[in-house]
Amino acid sequence: MRWNRFWILGLGTLFTCTFFIQAKNNPVSRKQDKPIRTIVIDAGHGGEDPGAKGSYSTEKQVTLEVALKLGKILEENMPDVKVVYTRKSDRFDDPRKKAQIANDNKGELFVSIHCNSTGKIRKVTGYKTVYHKKGRRKVATRQAIYAYYPSNAKGTETYIWATSKNSAKMESLKQNSVIVLDANSEETKQLMNDSDPETFILLNTLRNAYFDQSLRLSTLIEDEFTRVGRISRGARQRNEKGIWVLSATAMPSVLVELGFISNPEEEDYLNSNSGQQELANCIYKAIKRYRDELDRFTNSRNNTQQSAKEERTGSGPHAYLKTGKSRKGKPVAPQQSDSYCVQLLVTDKFYKPGASIFRKLHGAVTREQVVMNKKKMNKYTLGRFRSDEQASTALRKARKLGFKDAFVTSC
Repeated sequence: MRWNRFWILGLGTLFTCTFFIQAKNNPVSRKQDKPIRTIVIDAGHGGEDPGAKGSYSTEKQVTLEVALKLGKILEENMPDVKVVYTRKSDRFDDPRKKAQIANDNKGELFVSIHCNSTGKIRKVTGYKTVYHKKGRRKVATRQAIYAYYPSNAKGTETYIWATSKNSAKMESLKQNSVIVLDANSEETKQLMNDSDPETFILLNTLRNAYFDQSLRLSTLIEDEFTRVGRISRGARQRNEKGIWVLSATAMPSVLVELGFISNPEEEDYLNSNSGQQELANCIYKAIKRYRDELDRFTNSRNNTQQSAKEERTGSGPHAYLKTGKSRKGKPVAPQQSDSYCVQLLVTDKFYKPGASIFRKLHGAVTREQVVMNKKKMNKYTLGRFRSDEQASTALRKARKLGFKDAFVTSC
């Protein structure tokens, strides 16, 4: 499975980090049988900060309603998971306070809920004649009359922190190393030495694992949205104002844009009980898929470790499987695969492989049929790349060639 390498990297990182700390300081490490024990839900804005405004509602109202509904679903269906809210009422907290709440509660997942917005569209509705003096005479000129209409922008987006914020994420891991690694405070302070190469490798590897896991969750969330007919604008990296909290939380973290409150049609949906429940259910299903995948790989790793122990001690069965092979000779370990793609566009038009529109991209473009608002559309994706850097290079090229809405996603 193409996403296996993310779980292997993430779980391998956590195991390596635990082993590394134990080797140097021997503190008590976290149990690995429950990889997700605490989920932090953040309702964006609040109090004196209304967030984006629609014609009759505000972002802070919608995000709180959806956050509470999501939390209730998680509490009812995942009783073994602790749900933490950054707010449960109409109050304002600084983003630093929200990050502190998440880190102090030792969250393993951070989900921030927001609404999108865009400015009104200006259209020419007519013309009028305006006179102005030119010397001794008046000259008539034609002047446009404008009217402003709500934007028709719609759809969901799920963000993770941009790679340019990696240093900030690493700093949050360093500052919260006692929480992240469950190490003794004084011992961890000695261990987290800026000049120590081992410290840098440890935090860098952990940060990369969290990045991959965040990307996976963001993709699952957008996938669930499309399954109920929502328009997905993709899982993306974000390096803008309002994304600080993602790099300040020492855990995998995503920011979900539920829709455009500036669009009257979407505003009605976002304020309806059925719409809010549907959005909360989609996020829950994505979290469940994410946790189930994580659980499977945790159990697989534990079984592998137990088998290795039995082989060393001779306590296990004498018949054993060769490394990386099943009894039928098929690989049991997932293979390294490409992980990043560039989504070029979603359109109702059909393009054949090798169409002129894609020719200058110099890469394989694949087509996938998707359903958006009960309408069949075609999604075109470029290549498969082993690293985010390679995908970002391809993205820049695609945008220069006219694919203005292209973005990096998982594949």
